[in-house]
Amino acid sequence: MNIGLIGIGTVGGGTYRVLKENADEIFNKIGIEIKITHVADKNLKLAKDTVDKEIIIEEDAFALLENSSIDIIVELIGGTGIALDIVRKALESGKHVVTANKALIAMHGEELIKIANQNNVILAYEAAVAGGIPIIKSLREGLAANKINWVAGILNGTTNYILTEMKDNNLPFETALKQAQDLGFAEADPTFDIEGIDAAHKITILASIAFGVPIDFEAVHIEGISNLNQKDIRYAEELGYRIKLLGIAKSDKSGVEIRVHPTLVPEKRLVANVDGAMNAVLVQGNMVGPTLYYGAGAGSEPTASAVAADIIDIARQSKLSNKTLIPTLGFMPDKIQKKNILSIEDIFSEFYLRFTMENKAGLLAKITQIFAEHKISINSMVHKEVQEDNQNPDIFLITSKTKESDINAIINEIELLPENIEKIVKIRTEDLKK
Repeated sequence: MNIGLIGIGTVGGGTYRVLKENADEIFNKIGIEIKITHVADKNLKLAKDTVDKEIIIEEDAFALLENSSIDIIVELIGGTGIALDIVRKALESGKHVVTANKALIAMHGEELIKIANQNNVILAYEAAVAGGIPIIKSLREGLAANKINWVAGILNGTTNYILTEMKDNNLPFETALKQAQDLGFAEADPTFDIEGIDAAHKITILASIAFGVPIDFEAVHIEGISNLNQKDIRYAEELGYRIKLLGIAKSDKSGVEIRVHPTLVPEKRLVANVDGAMNAVLVQGNMVGPTLYYGAGAGSEPTASAVAADIIDIARQSKLSNKTLIPTLGFMPDKIQKKNILSIEDIFSEFYLRFTMENKAGLLAKITQIFAEHKISINSMVHKEVQEDNQNPDIFLITSKTKESDINAIINEIELLPENIEKIVKIRTEDLKK
């Protein structure tokens, strides 16, 4: 099968190396020779320096779409501009497509899947979520016999690195971010990572595969880590938790939750101990129980490994049948159904709250009285000791499981107390056990 590779940057170069260096291994597994015959990239010098002389290099990506000798288009340029036009036209012209573009799938997946089905071709996107971790294949195939109850994961290595540095080295957010940028983990403009957008693209895709719902990025509740205070990292540890930016998707009789936000996770959970730039995804199936998938969520070779796996799958399916054997989202197309997407106000969780208030007599009684009036209990509470340099020490606590709108009502009431100094910090907790 002949491959047209569009984009020869970090992942594109890695894909070329994987298919070249592991050619014999791949052939022994599938009995089909896979060759990159054409490469398209605006940077012609980079392309010439990366691939062998026999590879045809084009500056215009659309030239590859018109070439009848190419069986699979691999789109690795990213974004939702020209990449959308390329993938759309490739599918319409009857070519299979492999992409690592999570934004493209999260925002235009419904349209592209429909075009792929209409033209009896495959749209594959394993590398779009969690880099080298085969989470899409695991959800769609390995756990196909299960009803998936929830998925939760560290889906962005940049934010996980920053949170690890804040925890291990007591760094403020801004310093940890600068360090991540210096090491190449974070872009010059880190907005997509630190504000949770990248993770939201990925959990959107996972939710659709897990629950058989349409891909709907607009339904995701998104919070990033840019406002996270280093002291909350410390206080969480005092309470036996670690803070991670999680993508979370849950489904039950009341509807579907899809959300991204900083989360307190009990320190004894494996996912709480995933540090640095690594990714990890937990999946809870009704028969298998919780399963954990861990590995590199980005990088040249890990992501290229997932791209190459998709190419291999397409080659296998093409050899066995002229029809797609595995539905793009794991459910038969006519079984993908809209479900009620719950507002963040309607979810239930335990909550970490931090108060900064004037240290006056009767303060704790006032706070506990407000909780009692709302019939919400406090699982644990810490009132820091008065220090010479701080006469108004923090109070922090973990609530019992309650509805978000109810906890917001309590926060609003406590912030009106005359002793209150700062806006109350609220972070959701997840047990990730059942």
